[in-house]
Amino acid sequence: MSGMKTNSRFARAMALIDAANAADPVRVPFEGSELPRAVVDSIRVGRWVERLQPGASEALRLAARAHHLRRWERPRTDYPDGRGGYLRWRSDLQRFHAEAAGALMRTAGCDDATTHRAAAIIRKERLAADPEVRTLEDAVCLVFLESELAEFAGRIEREKLLTILKKSWGKMSEAGRDAALGLALGPAERALVRDALSEG
Repeated sequence: MSGMKTNSRFARAMALIDAANAADPVRVPFEGSELPRAVVDSIRVGRWVERLQPGASEALRLAARAHHLRRWERPRTDYPDGRGGYLRWRSDLQRFHAEAAGALMRTAGCDDATTHRAAAIIRKERLAADPEVRTLEDAVCLVFLESELAEFAGRIEREKLLTILKKSWGKMSEAGRDAALGLALGPAERALVRDALSEG
């Protein structure tokens, strides 16, 4: 019976997260339809998490679904230009996502341990040492490479994009890098990744 209750709470939490992300005003194409961008991103990251870590914990799966929860409410333009503004934005975002996810998980009836664990993963605490945090980071990087790199390449100068790619590669685990090398990228995107790695 306790397992059924846990599964029910997990399902409620996932549904609440999806409903919150569905309010994203930006819609993007996805598998023959158009969905809110935050929903699409959470689905893609969640799928990668399950590929990289079959049988992932409920906390990790919830963190994957909520890692960009209501992100559009904290736009980059609210912060100063430059690296300092960017780092502050990223730090504030992680806290915001973790707090928003925690509130929804508590509403769903999730236990404190799962709620706190999911929040820690979203905040990417102990990235270098925590396997679940590394799995989430790998999944986020893989979604960027697979689904967003082409769009970024069209609006960001090449040298800046190469720097982003090198930093992303540096944060990935060996398993994440192996998965990245197996992606079916277009010729232009594959060349960008090759050039970024050759400069590393």
